[in-house]
Amino acid sequence: MTPGHLQIALCLGLAALCVKPLGGFMARVYQAEPTPLDGLLAPVERAIYRTSGVQPAREMRWQAYAGAVLAFNAVGFAAVYLVQRLQPWLPLNPGGLGPVGPDLAFNTAISFASNTNWQAYAGEATLSHLTQMLALTVQNFVSAATGMAVMAALCRGLARASASTLGNFWVDLTRGTLYILAPLSLALALALVSQGVVQSFEATSTAILVDPATGVDGAPVARQVLPLGPAASQVAIKQLGTNGGGVFGANSAHPFENPTPLSSFLELLAILLIPAAQCYTFGRMVGDPRQGWAILVVMTLIFVPLLALAVAAESAGNPRLASPAIAAVAPHGGNMEGKEVRFGVAASALWATATTAASNGSVNAMHDSLMPLGGLAALFLMQLGEVVFGGVGSGLYGMLVFAIVAVFVAGLMVGRTPEYLGKKVEAREMKLASLVILVPPFLVLGAAALAVALPQGRASILQPGPHGLSQVLYAFTSMGNNNGSAFGGLDADTPFYNTLGGVAMAVGRYWPIVLTLALGGALGAKERVPPGPGTLPTHTPLFVTLLVAVVVAVGALTFVPALALGPIVEHLNLQPR
Repeated sequence: MTPGHLQIALCLGLAALCVKPLGGFMARVYQAEPTPLDGLLAPVERAIYRTSGVQPAREMRWQAYAGAVLAFNAVGFAAVYLVQRLQPWLPLNPGGLGPVGPDLAFNTAISFASNTNWQAYAGEATLSHLTQMLALTVQNFVSAATGMAVMAALCRGLARASASTLGNFWVDLTRGTLYILAPLSLALALALVSQGVVQSFEATSTAILVDPATGVDGAPVARQVLPLGPAASQVAIKQLGTNGGGVFGANSAHPFENPTPLSSFLELLAILLIPAAQCYTFGRMVGDPRQGWAILVVMTLIFVPLLALAVAAESAGNPRLASPAIAAVAPHGGNMEGKEVRFGVAASALWATATTAASNGSVNAMHDSLMPLGGLAALFLMQLGEVVFGGVGSGLYGMLVFAIVAVFVAGLMVGRTPEYLGKKVEAREMKLASLVILVPPFLVLGAAALAVALPQGRASILQPGPHGLSQVLYAFTSMGNNNGSAFGGLDADTPFYNTLGGVAMAVGRYWPIVLTLALGGALGAKERVPPGPGTLPTHTPLFVTLLVAVVVAVGALTFVPALALGPIVEHLNLQPR
């Protein structure tokens, strides 16, 4: 077993060990039960409610809950946009950076408000320290807390009977940020600083080169200017909140964001930590932990084979480069193009699949340099709807929508009204679930088709052919599913991609949220039906198998034709003839 394979086993194993304690803690937070942090944070929580005028005991119907989500996120979008545009006249801009252009500011504001964190820019050359902290880092917290709040509301809808409310959005937002995201981020940020992740208000630092170089003008270069910034505080929440936006353009491949194998391991673990633990949170909130374990098993059964595919593809390397001369230079093989030597092939493949499975979007290697099947694994994990772990909150509520579809399919097979957790699934619930699942793929494929059909879209493709199609498909898959990672190799900082991508991110985030809350409201209003002889248990291996089949089948039927024209053709073209 190589060090990379050992890291994979340790990361997945430690994430599994954290599921029950962290998931149980989050259930107590959202059910307003006592927690070990109450003595320290309860006074802060009460002060927030008093200052903002929130009445924590006053619950909301799903319509009011959805309205609060949309209003809060609209204000966040406007704030991020304005801070970018006014950047030159605001403090903490030691580099003297100018205003962000209107189309890029629009795209970035939607990106961070929607928990996508797509970045069509290099942060160190575009954004001031104030913009990074006040605009982007704040949105990293509250956009993650928004997804977790919607998850909690849906769980209440499944757990309650004959209820008209789903909780209070402002309370869920506050408690998720204060009790879950902030403490975990503080601990991770301190650990990352200990590994060398920078946290500074300075603009740059100058280093003397050990081996002086020659510039393009022929003059000797003896010094290098290194960009600095408040990186550790943003890196912590970008990983834990499945945000992914980096302070530097190279993201987590940059040595100031991810300097050591230990920092890489901690950041990888942080990607999966909350999405996996929320499965147990769900089980606790509906009163049956077995339901949560079943959902976690489904996610794992889909994730592990695609991880194995990526690791195998990257470890095998490029067959066109298989020669004795290359083997003499790189005896261990593998595709090291676009990867950091300090991480290696296996750990980079794990990151690529974890970040696309968990709707994180951070990268520690260039995805454009992945082998075609490695890129396909990353693409397909997003195209499944970001429900294999998925974003914090959003991955779980997306998988629960698939679970409702699965019980409906099972009901059709045996000729009985489908039930999930004692709630009958009828026409209204199925219409809502279908719209949640089907609209994002339509958005992704429609936007990608528009990009390759119009000259404004084709002008940004730097590598025509199957790989160029993969770049465009990856970009809109990432934006439409609120992931945020990029293949690279595509000039995405144009008015066309910034505008169309911004619309894709907004619809891909808020359409499912509103319909999921409507679904939670419909289920919460129903009476609980006792299980009967024909009721399908939803915690058994049979249901786990059915749910895996439904998720994979929907993704495959929707996207395999497009994948066949991109990474699959590219893979076949690489094979010896």
